[in-house]
Amino acid sequence: MKPWFFFLFLIIVGCGHRAPKKPISGRITDSAMVVSAHPLASRIGVGILRRGGNAVDAAIATQFALAVVYPSAGNIGGGGFMVLRLKDGTATTLDYRERAPAAASDTMYLDENGDAIPALSERGHLASGVPGTVAGLVEAHSKYGSMSWAELVQPAIDIALNGFVLTQKEAENLNEIQDDLKDLNSVLPEFLINEVWKAGDSIRYTDLGHTLERIRDHGAAGFYEGKTADDIVAEMRRGNGIITSEDLRSYKVAWRDPLFFTYKDYTVISMGPPSSGGVALAQLLRSVERYPLNEWGHNTARSVHLLTEAERRAYADRSHYLGDSDFVQVPVENLLSPLYLSERMKNFNAEKATPSHEIKAGPITFHESKETTHLSIVDSQGSAVAVTTTLNDSFGSRVVVAGSGFFLNDEMDDFSIKPGVPNMYGAIGGEANKIEPGKRMLSSMTPSIVTRNGKLFMVVGTPGGTTIITSVFQTILNVIEHKMTMQEAVEAKRVHSQWLPDSLYVETGALLVDDSISLSLMGHAIRTRDAIGRVDAILITPDGKLEGGADPRGDDTADGY
Repeated sequence: MKPWFFFLFLIIVGCGHRAPKKPISGRITDSAMVVSAHPLASRIGVGILRRGGNAVDAAIATQFALAVVYPSAGNIGGGGFMVLRLKDGTATTLDYRERAPAAASDTMYLDENGDAIPALSERGHLASGVPGTVAGLVEAHSKYGSMSWAELVQPAIDIALNGFVLTQKEAENLNEIQDDLKDLNSVLPEFLINEVWKAGDSIRYTDLGHTLERIRDHGAAGFYEGKTADDIVAEMRRGNGIITSEDLRSYKVAWRDPLFFTYKDYTVISMGPPSSGGVALAQLLRSVERYPLNEWGHNTARSVHLLTEAERRAYADRSHYLGDSDFVQVPVENLLSPLYLSERMKNFNAEKATPSHEIKAGPITFHESKETTHLSIVDSQGSAVAVTTTLNDSFGSRVVVAGSGFFLNDEMDDFSIKPGVPNMYGAIGGEANKIEPGKRMLSSMTPSIVTRNGKLFMVVGTPGGTTIITSVFQTILNVIEHKMTMQEAVEAKRVHSQWLPDSLYVETGALLVDDSISLSLMGHAIRTRDAIGRVDAILITPDGKLEGGADPRGDDTADGY
């Protein structure tokens, strides 16, 4: 095969239709809605809403349910972020991201020569940060919950103890980790071991069910103290991990000011540091705001080129400036200023890709003091919650806490284990995100709420590692600029670029042949890949109804009434 023919073949493989020819409607409801990664979890959340619970109540019940039915990302052994907008328009954000244990150091994943050992931060006991999910849900309930705590935890307990039926995707997920379960666990989690899991198989999480009972009866103490904490510490000792009982007892969540920014006549409410998501999303939307994307069309060469160039610059800034604002000075105001962003896009060439090695973080003077899951909820009063929660990689560290039955995260890989060394998602980190005891690792999670003229417009978020930011970015543009329905916007094929590596990733079928060739001739290194993101979102339609967009890339389900 001649080289030019092979090159053309690679381009054509990733090509397809630009957008659905006929509008695709998602689930439409009148009053309330939950969109999450699993049908059972969505059903439980809606059940809470029907019983008079509010959006926070439903979010808590849905998250605990996901810890059972979607253990690859739903969790009590990880952490996350919550963005909340109340019916009166007030907004806040809750940070329950994992923290580095007290014994952590910036050399803990380096060998004697100072070279990084990535496997240590990706798998096994040493990869885990101190979990924050349970503390976060308890805190959210204490401030905004309306139903009793026990009522919100009980549905997940019932599923864990009585068992449930696996979907095809969940069976496949369990099959993929069988070797790791055997190799990485100090005590074999026999309830997860099977020669071949199949759709329709039943599974029970008995130990997890009893752990949830302790959380139901004792709140945060049911996790951070007593038997569950003892099980975590014993697990760490057997596997040479470093989380201690003091790390667990001293874990604290943080209420943080939301990040507000505008895009045309829309206002976006998102998460600030230690999430990079809100800052990067704001940079992206503001960088493309003055260009006529609606005229250029969805996933055309012209549009994709612009998005990619903006993404390269935003991810370069992310690498250099962003980290836990409790430990480093993050110049949010500077990064989002119109003058700064205008300067960043000044060398944008509409006809040619900018090589990533020519892009650095912008100059700033300081003046101001992959597996994840998302759920979107709107209650009947108009309050909205966007939650993204994670173990990091699918099933986290692959370590199950013996006696308590849940997976621990591998979030330590989200730190810069060494400046300039990419993590498992290819993201390059710098000094701002180095490992320090008690520090929260940088995240890409981007739970967001969009309003228009003071009224709720959209609730949106997704899993996907570093692709989270670009997936949310494109979903918002799909609705606002390309006039898609919520379900169309969620289903539309996505593209992704993140500065380094210097590649433009496209889902198979995302681009037409002519557009792929044009982008390649501009200098973009196109790489086809499987699903990018799993967006779960809710749109408030002009007549006041709720349209749920549930991503078909997973078992995601919109439910409501």
